[in-house]
Amino acid sequence: MKVLIVEDEPELSGSIVAYLQKENYRCETADDFLQAESKVIDFQYDCMIVDIGLPGGSGLDLIKLIKSMKRNDGIIVISANSALSDKLMGLNLGADDYIAKPFHLSELSARLLSVIRRRNFQGAATFTFNELQVNIDDKSVFVHGRPLVLNKKELDLLLFLVSNKNRIVSKSAISEHLSQNESGYYRGQDVVYAHMKNLKKKLAEAGANDYIKTIYGVGYKLECYETAD
Repeated sequence: MKVLIVEDEPELSGSIVAYLQKENYRCETADDFLQAESKVIDFQYDCMIVDIGLPGGSGLDLIKLIKSMKRNDGIIVISANSALSDKLMGLNLGADDYIAKPFHLSELSARLLSVIRRRNFQGAATFTFNELQVNIDDKSVFVHGRPLVLNKKELDLLLFLVSNKNRIVSKSAISEHLSQNESGYYRGQDVVYAHMKNLKKKLAEAGANDYIKTIYGVGYKLECYETAD
């Protein structure tokens, strides 16, 4: 799952990234308003952690921009100013949560997971479809009750498909979601194909049905339709 950290304090930003990466989040950072604005316009995230006080602008204006684009990215506001007015303003603009500095990274992580679960997985901690089970909280996967080992990219790819189940996701959307470099996109889509091929192979070898369908010329779809008895 992909997170943008908008924070101008390098030490705090680095601490958040290090903590969240250990929990298998893919993190990007922006340390001023203009850099954050550029990333928000170009890319989508499962959640953004936004400081209010930024060089070059306000995090509140960033939230206004995100909402004006009618995006579904989660937003958590962090601020050294614990004034009730700032908290209410952030939430009224559409932020999902607010946490005042200083905070424990474990608390930030818990709130982040709660926002992502609510927005991407209808609040559920586990996705289960027939023999396939994906635990959102600890990011573990089981097939027929047996654990399936996936690498970080394969796991993130599966979570992305689950969050978009029964919808076609384009190759470019997958490429952007999996990327974590400055350009934002992999060069070409061969890497997406390779990760998808490996994921499907591991699921098949574990005994899972082929729920990931290739939509030729468009992208992929995780088909999880309930059948009537």
